[in-house]
Amino acid sequence: MPSKRNWLFLPAIIVLVLLFALDLVWGSIDISIRDLMKIITGTQENEVYREIVLNYRFPKAITAVIAGASLSLSGLMMQTLFRNPLADPFILGVSSGAGLGVALALMASTILPVFLVSSGWGIIVSAVIGASVILLLVIAVSFRLNNTVSLLIVGIMFGTIASSIVSILQNFSNPDAIKLYVVWTFGSLSAVNWENLQVLFPVFLIGTLIAFALHKKSDGMLLGENYARGLGIHIQTTRVLMVISTGLLAGSVTAFTGPIAFVGVAIPHIARGLFRTSMHKILMPASFILGGILILLCDIISHIPEYTLPINTISALFGAPVIIWIILKRN
Repeated sequence: MPSKRNWLFLPAIIVLVLLFALDLVWGSIDISIRDLMKIITGTQENEVYREIVLNYRFPKAITAVIAGASLSLSGLMMQTLFRNPLADPFILGVSSGAGLGVALALMASTILPVFLVSSGWGIIVSAVIGASVILLLVIAVSFRLNNTVSLLIVGIMFGTIASSIVSILQNFSNPDAIKLYVVWTFGSLSAVNWENLQVLFPVFLIGTLIAFALHKKSDGMLLGENYARGLGIHIQTTRVLMVISTGLLAGSVTAFTGPIAFVGVAIPHIARGLFRTSMHKILMPASFILGGILILLCDIISHIPEYTLPINTISALFGAPVIIWIILKRN
């Protein structure tokens, strides 16, 4: 049934815009709304303020929206595909693959080209390669499997293998490299600049378009594969497209920001609770907006006076209680 709460989109968008503006002015150096408007209109004479907002906080805020939307959309698709309320975007091992790529770059540099490790794009390229390898393996295996439960198990196993290799590398690596890897696992939006966004945004756009194009088929998949076949939905094609979209969205965000946990699990449930519908044409844009709101809020909270907390820790404080609530509610 169509949701009777579509009016919630307007206040949600307003909250998203307000948090986006707050993220631009809030930080170790407070910038007033008046100064922000001057910077946007090009009349601000303070070069320090211009540099902070335009080249640091603006790309960081855009990345926050992209990260929240990507993880929420991919989490919704995984919960639909596996019909599991606790499924998340990383259930297919994409995050573990990205982590393996970063671990190889940081802790096994002797076997990698020097430019890959030393360049500013080194960690990003390594994470993309690691996530892509796992994604391609999962897609290849999905053609040979007839049910999603087997695909779920295979994805978990690929992730376990990648995590095991990372543990082996940590055992033989030096403390400095291990520290760099641990810092990456905390997640951060600050490292993404305009140059990075030129790569991240097109990938995000492609993944999002695929996800939205699947909204009708997702409704059928939610009711079970037999029912979906009865509606004329090609199960294997839909499954592969969902995996590709999730890989593009979650893999790219993880590569650029590090793993950000719990968002993909929590936001789809919040969207269902607020809009009281299971229709994906409502849930997808709702998850998109609410995901952006959550990560912006986490980024604002993470910049407490004199400290900058890892984004992963703040998102866990929001996401973990939602998961506990889901488990208790479903008994």
